[in-house]
Amino acid sequence: MWPRALILTFGIAFVMLSGCTGGEVQSKTPEAAAYKGIETILLDGDLVNFRVEMTNARNTTDVEAYARCAAAQYALIRGFGFARHVRTTVGRTGNTWRGDAVYTISAALPRGLRTIDAEVMVRDCGELGIPTV
Repeated sequence: MWPRALILTFGIAFVMLSGCTGGEVQSKTPEAAAYKGIETILLDGDLVNFRVEMTNARNTTDVEAYARCAAAQYALIRGFGFARHVRTTVGRTGNTWRGDAVYTISAALPRGLRTIDAEVMVRDCGELGIPTV
């Protein structure tokens, strides 16, 4: 015969675990990112502002990547092969994220650490499912 305390312990454990192993598992799967659009503003000959908007971003990195992809495609459209990041600001209201990024575009590899090879970047963006201009 089982001791009463041991039966009670198993009973409590069973009740606690039964909520975890039931047929309905409660899991919150994040929704896929939705890319809402890109606005391009030519500031000066080679200086371009990109404003992007998306929902369901995981963090600011997703928004920055969207702007980077837009800059790379824009450089190619204008006949340039490179872009250099100047600055990006990101804001969030509810589930809507907005990015405001500035890049310079150029035919030759620009000086600086934050440069983009536009052709390579556009290819990478396509593989990641991030739209461009």
